[in-house]
Amino acid sequence: MRRTATGLLVVMAGLYLVARHYQGLHPAMGYLLAFAEAAMVGGLADWFAVTALFRRPLGLPIPHTAIVPENKDRIADTMAAFLRTNFLTPQVVARRMRSMNLAAAVGNWLADPQTGGSSRLRAGAAEMLAHVLESLDPDRLGNQVRGGLFKQIDKLEVSPLLGQMLGTAIVDKRHMPVIESLVRWAGLTLEDNEPLVRELIHTRANAILRWTGLDERLANSVLDGLYKLLAEVIVDPDHPLRGKIEEGLAKLADDLQRDPELRTKIERMKGDLIANPAVSTWWQGVWERLRLKLLDRLRQPEGQIGSQAAEALAELGRHLRDDPALQAQINRFARRTLVGASVRYGDQIVRLVSETVKRWDAQTVTDRIEGAVGRDLQFIRINGTMVGGLVGVIIHAVDQLL
Repeated sequence: MRRTATGLLVVMAGLYLVARHYQGLHPAMGYLLAFAEAAMVGGLADWFAVTALFRRPLGLPIPHTAIVPENKDRIADTMAAFLRTNFLTPQVVARRMRSMNLAAAVGNWLADPQTGGSSRLRAGAAEMLAHVLESLDPDRLGNQVRGGLFKQIDKLEVSPLLGQMLGTAIVDKRHMPVIESLVRWAGLTLEDNEPLVRELIHTRANAILRWTGLDERLANSVLDGLYKLLAEVIVDPDHPLRGKIEEGLAKLADDLQRDPELRTKIERMKGDLIANPAVSTWWQGVWERLRLKLLDRLRQPEGQIGSQAAEALAELGRHLRDDPALQAQINRFARRTLVGASVRYGDQIVRLVSETVKRWDAQTVTDRIEGAVGRDLQFIRINGTMVGGLVGVIIHAVDQLL
């Protein structure tokens, strides 16, 4: 566009020379000569005006030229003040946010399979998380995670929680499989240690029983009785032993919540467990396996984690898109957040703009502003050339009439 404007000025100069040379051939040559002469004046005047904004025309030290580089700091402060006054005021931000349905826009983007918003978001988040896990020191990160986890566990009083869980399980009858498993485990343990039980009875029996062989019969009777008792407990859901076990579990659940002594013991056990170095070593191994497994899953975005994340994001998008009440809540939260940010950080934002522009050198400011305005600057020159020519024709016509 600069070359076009300059070329048009050259054309006017050539037209001026031709019209001046053939001025006597026809009266119309006078109008052409007036047009070309005025067009050159207009084009040169606007070239000077446009050039004077950004540099000194022909390098001459003409006053009030090179306006942008000479007033760089003032322009920076003016831009910052304009931004603060017209854009970063709470009223402007609130009014703008009220006219936007940010939640619905985000919901449409996440839910629309054509845009693939959830896929891009998932892929970007997975890649970023993978880079974080790889860049950080695994041992240090594991220790930080362990420290945070153990700190939260240390703050949590586990005894009432265990008591509530056990009490709820008893009310919902979810403890019955546990009791049956314990009884079966007791039976298998007794079977595995049957020789030990026989030896114990044989050792405790007196000499007469051992001499008569009654100790063996006594051992068989004891074992048979225990096996029968365990079998009856498994088969009969109303067996008295089951009731005793349930009473014991209910009392344990109540004591875990109400007995200060038991709660103190549980807390002491928890503290000893957290402070045990073996637990730290075990956690470090668990964390490393988790980290490597998570990295492997994150590097496979089309795997299970990727599919679940995509579906979760799409479901979130559908809720945001279709639920006006949820949209209103999120939009209100976003509006309040941005209004608060404009109040708290508005001055810092505009100061950042001002200081950034001030740090630029004069040539950078000139190039960026000139590049932003772009073609319109050259249209000023072109319009000046043509308008100047038309004004010259009008003046020549008035002169001829008078």
